[in-house]
Amino acid sequence: MTATVTSPSARDAGGTESPGAGGARKRPRIPGRLRRIGLPYLLLLPAILFELLVHVVPMVVGVVISFRQLTLFFIHNWGAAPWSGLSNYKVAVDFDGAVGKALLHSFFVTVLFTVLSVGLCWLFGTTAAVMLQDTFRGRGTLRTIFLVPYALPVYAAVITWAFMFQHDNGMVNHLLHDQLHLTDQPSFWLIGNNSFYTLLVVSLWKGWPFAFLIVMAGLQNIPSELYEAASIDGAGIWQQIRKITLPSLRSVNQVLVLVLFLWTFNDFNTPFVLFGKNGNAPGSADLISFHIYQSSFSSWNFGSGSAMSVLLLLFLLVVTGVYLAVTSRGRKASDV
Repeated sequence: MTATVTSPSARDAGGTESPGAGGARKRPRIPGRLRRIGLPYLLLLPAILFELLVHVVPMVVGVVISFRQLTLFFIHNWGAAPWSGLSNYKVAVDFDGAVGKALLHSFFVTVLFTVLSVGLCWLFGTTAAVMLQDTFRGRGTLRTIFLVPYALPVYAAVITWAFMFQHDNGMVNHLLHDQLHLTDQPSFWLIGNNSFYTLLVVSLWKGWPFAFLIVMAGLQNIPSELYEAASIDGAGIWQQIRKITLPSLRSVNQVLVLVLFLWTFNDFNTPFVLFGKNGNAPGSADLISFHIYQSSFSSWNFGSGSAMSVLLLLFLLVVTGVYLAVTSRGRKASDV
């Protein structure tokens, strides 16, 4: 047999890789690039899976349930519930009927509650942050005290407020009626029209420290030289706040107001802990999230409750989209 010897040039012409200067073949670079590109997604995979299991999958199931007549008779086998189409949505938006009228009332109560709570939280938080901007003795202690409501667990804090608003032995009635004699008789704070003010006070107590924290962080980005120059020019404290502080906090306040709005409008824990033991929330404090819960688990009509939840989701998406569009347009106009 005659051995055939192939020259290096022939091997190169055949398309195979020729040895490098060190005699070793060059490793392809594509797998390394794929590993670098795929590593972030691999690290995000557990969070994505949990997000799917905790939020996306239940949301999709809720949308499917909203098109079914899922009542107490089909709880054990909800897949066998008859398909109802848009009937649950028609009942929810029929404001002449009992269900739609109650939902509309709950919506207006929630809107009023959200506007007052978000506005007061922003006002209290911004005022406290501005007052604590300058350095003085005890500032760190005051900041810590102001953040205590935000650090406490929600259920523990609201349960404490529920005890304080008790009619017979609550601290609020003891202070207002027994000590200060501001009322003729102890008031009912957890039933009737006063329940709205109770809900607003608890929401304000829980929410304003978050606004305080966000605004305080935003104030750190404002150069102190601006205030010094304004002070030299004769600007007072209110002029400095109006001309320097508030314009500089515009982007921070836009995000803060949106987050507070979403949290407050969807608030379920506060009315549930305050009024859940009574079975139903008072009419003046019938927030829409708790109203949907009662419509689902009190009447056992999960199809109707799911339809209300989908309508609430669509409303929040529309409001958020409009708010972001308006604020982004205003920001671009101010930049120009």
